Amino acid sequence: MQTLTPPSHHLNNPLSLPRTRQFSRVSCIYRSDSVNFPNAVGLSRADWQSSCAILSSKVVSQEGPIGKSADHVAAVNGHKTSVDLNLVPINHNNSQPPQQLPPQKPLTITDLSPAPMHGSQLRVAYQGVPGAYSEAAAGKAYPNCEAIPCDQFEVAFQAVELWIADRAVLPVENSLGGSIHRNYDLLLRHRLHIVGEVQLPVHHCLLALPGVRKEYLTRVISHPQALAQCEHTLTKLGLNVAREAVDDTAGAAEYIAANNLRDTAAIASARAADLYGLQVLADGIQDDSSNVTRFVMLAREPIIPRTDRPFKTSIVFAHDKGTSVLFKVLSAFAFRNISLTKIESRPHRNHPIRLVDDANVGTAKHFEYMFYVDFEASMAEVRAQNALAEVQEFTSFLRVLGSYPMDMTPWCPSRGD
Repeated sequence: MQTLTPPSHHLNNPLSLPRTRQFSRVSCIYRSDSVNFPNAVGLSRADWQSSCAILSSKVVSQEGPIGKSADHVAAVNGHKTSVDLNLVPINHNNSQPPQQLPPQKPLTITDLSPAPMHGSQLRVAYQGVPGAYSEAAAGKAYPNCEAIPCDQFEVAFQAVELWIADRAVLPVENSLGGSIHRNYDLLLRHRLHIVGEVQLPVHHCLLALPGVRKEYLTRVISHPQALAQCEHTLTKLGLNVAREAVDDTAGAAEYIAANNLRDTAAIASARAADLYGLQVLADGIQDDSSNVTRFVMLAREPIIPRTDRPFKTSIVFAHDKGTSVLFKVLSAFAFRNISLTKIESRPHRNHPIRLVDDANVGTAKHFEYMFYVDFEASMAEVRAQNALAEVQEFTSFLRVLGSYPMDMTPWCPSRGD
């Protein structure tokens, strides 16, 4: 670990750095051999690189006379480390005896673990405005986090990549509306890793400005999936209104409040009504109470797969000779008794069409696809590793999007809270 020194621009400007500020040397001991922990994958130097950066980031700065040092806590992105490094300032006065270091506490797996998955102070990006269901999913995935709204899905990806946010929570499928294809495409385009999932029951409400009655309404606005999920209920309410799609549910509520639209209602959450001063004309208007959206949690670094709790793994693959290998790929999981929870196909952007010329009958045109598969197994399990090794033999492209804990929270139907 090299000695910490002030940046060069401070050296050139004596006014930019107090004369009394001094820097302390930070040392750390590193073992180059691999480390293995129970229920985890064998780890090498690269696997713990970010954790070592956290452990070595504690710096003692002296702001006054020598011996009076300010207290600084090791932190990366606002997270305190779980180990006390017991750093001691360098003794610049040779007449004083050197301070004796306290006994060093041995490191544990807890000390070396990444930033807390469910801790406070995490910055979590989501698509939408405050009051959106994605914000509620972010709060369920990371309680007490700092939720960062983004106007587009891709902006949420970029916020994590640019270190503006620590995590992103984005929807990938709904029990009624199906897959959110945009986010599947973005998962392939960006290099983030899935580190968890959360399932959120969706509870729709019909919102309008205070004093507005249902018979005064001429249109209802919301996200296209929300409109589709409430179609039959709106008809039963006897509303003869136009239905217009907007970017998100909470954004519809915000738009009505900002423009004082007394002939328009929004389909959004009860929290959006509280945030934007709207009244609830009808509660729980989704056509099916079993309306659940699945969100994935994304991070810059993958988590360590384990075997002491249910895990799910997400992959994407393709083959340059078409979809004929799909049966062989699926059989690799079936032979090892690995259950698939989802399979999704998306057009192959680089090779959307494959042409096969036949001198007798002409040219056949085949659409090419990428396949997304979720299966119930951890990458720490030998059967999952063997299955992917076999899949790799049949495919020209294979990528593991993440191996992460499954959402095992108790099931409860959609409700107002």
